Amino acid sequence: MIKNIFFDLDGTLLPMDQDKFTKGYFSRLTKKVAPFSYEPQKLIDSIWKGTAAMVKNSGACTNEEAFWNEFKNIYGEKAVTDKPVFDEYYRVEFQGVREDCGFNAKAAETVKKLKADGFNLILATNPIFPAVATESRIRWAGLDKSDFLAYTTYENSHYCKPNLKYYEELLKKLDLNAEESLMVGNDVEEDMIAGALGMQVFLLTDCLINKKDRDISVYPSGGFDELYDYICKNK
Repeated sequence: MIKNIFFDLDGTLLPMDQDKFTKGYFSRLTKKVAPFSYEPQKLIDSIWKGTAAMVKNSGACTNEEAFWNEFKNIYGEKAVTDKPVFDEYYRVEFQGVREDCGFNAKAAETVKKLKADGFNLILATNPIFPAVATESRIRWAGLDKSDFLAYTTYENSHYCKPNLKYYEELLKKLDLNAEESLMVGNDVEEDMIAGALGMQVFLLTDCLINKKDRDISVYPSGGFDELYDYICKNK
């Protein structure tokens, strides 16, 4: 029986080409911080190193702390001094990245229907972004943060996908049973791994990511119509 539905965001509720999104993200960021003496390629490499630190986070600190500790290792105290500039980027320039994303009205429609049906909805997006960026992307998908019981950000999480502890932390925090939960996502490696905890899974194939070319026939899959039908049959 499904009572709780966990949704991925990027490529699931918010259609996107990851390469296009990343290019737009870095293009705007490097322009924003150029006046503060950040060489573009070094900055990009440093952001990726900070992201890797979050993905490897063992739970000893928040993902936010893991990122900025790594960033500080590279840039020293300058990283701390300039953090407000990066924060402003997410409030202002990052909003332009919306044009690098798609939009699927069916996504918001499905979420609204499921909420009206009484399901607990959780936004299980990989927590490598600050809340302001996550809340922006929720709006770009035609939704509001209040549509979800909770949503993960780098401030409130200690792990990243595909680490099973990411899902364990979220389930424990919300006091939800894995067996009564469904994880919906487009990434075979990061999202379908939730099945190892006893969660049901559904692979949304509109923006499918299958880097290891795994057999996806083992997963219930399809678009939002198929998802809604699957949930109705298993509630």
